[in-house]
Amino acid sequence: MSKRTGVILDVQMKRESKSFTDALYAVVTAAGLFESPKFMLSGLSGMAFKFTVHEKLLPLSVTAYGQWGTEHSAAADNLGIFFQYDGGRTRHDSFGEYQRIAIDNVKQSLDRGRACIYWIPEFGVIHGYDEEDRVFYVQDGWSGETQVVLYDNFGLNFTPFWDCMYIGERVKFPLQDAVLESLRLALEDWETPHKTLPDLSLGSGRLAYSFLIRALQHGGFDSYGAIYILESYMTSRTEISAYLREVQSVLPGLKEVSCLYDELAEELAGPVAAAIQKENGSKLLNQEQLPSLCSALEKALELEERAMQLVRVISEQYPDQKRSTLPRWGAHTAR
Repeated sequence: MSKRTGVILDVQMKRESKSFTDALYAVVTAAGLFESPKFMLSGLSGMAFKFTVHEKLLPLSVTAYGQWGTEHSAAADNLGIFFQYDGGRTRHDSFGEYQRIAIDNVKQSLDRGRACIYWIPEFGVIHGYDEEDRVFYVQDGWSGETQVVLYDNFGLNFTPFWDCMYIGERVKFPLQDAVLESLRLALEDWETPHKTLPDLSLGSGRLAYSFLIRALQHGGFDSYGAIYILESYMTSRTEISAYLREVQSVLPGLKEVSCLYDELAEELAGPVAAAIQKENGSKLLNQEQLPSLCSALEKALELEERAMQLVRVISEQYPDQKRSTLPRWGAHTAR
């Protein structure tokens, strides 16, 4: 049987959330593996709860929420979706060989009818290829247009990283289990101040609030990054609010957590909108609104702290084999 010379899958990515969430949602819905709204995927995967801020509010904050392999695997696992990835640093001497293998893996996935998640940057979707022209077809989610990436340029971008992810089938398990694990993932993120050690310029969880508020108060930050962080933050907290309202009856005590996130989303909506003004098609920070915004963020920090205290109480009522069972070879094995 002759090899296929190309394929184009009907996949539509739309940027609304974190780029990985948007890409994953596009891929799994096109594959018929997920039928619920995007906020449910964002919540169940734990991606909505991830919040990281660079001390200078650089735009990279939004995707610097940890080691991607670890973060994304945990997200897919809690959706019950089989997940594999290729990635690394393009400066490594072995990149050429890894690139060749990854190109074959992408084509095999597309031949099976499964689009792939790809670091453009940010994350996008590879939804087709043409073997004759040696190109992949990629969506970034910002427009309905498809971009072209040459095989020879696969993985090359202005960052030092490359990353590509593939999905398989999905297994289903009780919603209560998935919701409970999403809360535990959220609690881990909240209580881990630095998820990209040894870099201390990025603060996560509750520390992300401190980095954001301090930068807005003291100045000297990246204005574009500040707007991007604030909009992403507002989107994620709106997703959390919608997610918890949907699942609040699944676990005792979750309704109280849901109410706190409802209050948080309501408290922040006005101040964030007032701080970001549109002028001649561009977005600018309204400096006069920053003190009010900082006050609202401080209130949001208090609300989220209270929510996470309740999450801990809920979590402690159930056994957690994933975190209490030590792997046979220890917590940290050679990789």
